[in-house]
Amino acid sequence: MELVEYLAIFGAICWYAVILLPWRPCKIREKLERPVSVSESPLNDVTVLIPARNEGLYIQRTLAGVKQQSAKIQVIVIDDQSSDDTAEQARASNAQVISGTTPPPGWSGKLWALQQGLQRVKTPFTLLLDADIELAPGIIAELHRKASVENLALVSLTAEPPMTNFIERLLMPAFIFFFKLLYPFNLANKTTSSIAAAAGGCILIKTETLHAINAFSSLHTALIDDCTLAAHVKRAGQRTWVGLSHAARSHRGYSELMQIWNMVARTAFTQLRYSSILLAFCTFIMIVMFWIGPIAFLVFSTQFLLLTSIFTWIAMFFAYTPTLVYYQRSTLWVLALPLIGTLYLAMTWTSVFRYWNGERAHWKDRRYESKANN
Repeated sequence: MELVEYLAIFGAICWYAVILLPWRPCKIREKLERPVSVSESPLNDVTVLIPARNEGLYIQRTLAGVKQQSAKIQVIVIDDQSSDDTAEQARASNAQVISGTTPPPGWSGKLWALQQGLQRVKTPFTLLLDADIELAPGIIAELHRKASVENLALVSLTAEPPMTNFIERLLMPAFIFFFKLLYPFNLANKTTSSIAAAAGGCILIKTETLHAINAFSSLHTALIDDCTLAAHVKRAGQRTWVGLSHAARSHRGYSELMQIWNMVARTAFTQLRYSSILLAFCTFIMIVMFWIGPIAFLVFSTQFLLLTSIFTWIAMFFAYTPTLVYYQRSTLWVLALPLIGTLYLAMTWTSVFRYWNGERAHWKDRRYESKANN
């Protein structure tokens, strides 16, 4: 019983640390929205690169959002050997389409597609855009303005995830919440910090920076390519910025739990650097923060654990509420955090077991083997 009480206290301390750390990872301070008034901007110094593999359901909507930015903006879609009508849909939207080739050994499909597209870029800026991201009018010009005014080599937006059904509302705000805990934006945006972060769905970057860091060759094996790209840019002595936005939205829905499960499991163990020590630490932290701290009193009915639980729930409320409010979700979703934490921990362990069984990742019908198979 005494051990459980100590663990409950530690769980509460962890939640209060999330609230009180100087860089405030749970706060919503780093954000960039569409301008109030949208004026026509030529954006003729920006080329949009969109890697696309079997994205026929999404690509036209994405390209329509890009075309709203400027009639003159250059758009290149790299058709990454799709088996559907992705290329035809892109051409119908007046995009330039490159037929991608098979990735060389060791390359991820997305990065090889971007490498092929980069050879066609002649403009000072490159916008890396996922095929399922819809941009609000004026947001590329706003990204361009921020990069120019603040002398940023890389500016990235974390797209608003879909939240139309129960499973998305349960898990997707938490996905952003956990991302900000792993990569605190306040630290990632400081040149003095070694933490680097970007959101791969929407990244505006100087083309000369891509060439200077030998992208995408220098990170061709990376599965978490966005944060790896930001790390390379920061190591080159250049400034980066990442923030949230309602002006970039993912329209790839998740109708089933397993769709989100596989999306998270694809890189969860990669986030932990395939380290058993970090895995054990992560598991311990998740258990004390999401189980023992808030709900241990249900099993061990003591007054001390009840009081600890109350203080823990107060901290959980203040930690998670800013994310819920930003995405216009009810604060009652805080009550689901023990379930949410349980599901994400299970997704992490799924990633671990797959890695131990020889699968580093499996995505878009491509399998990346782990060292266990090498």
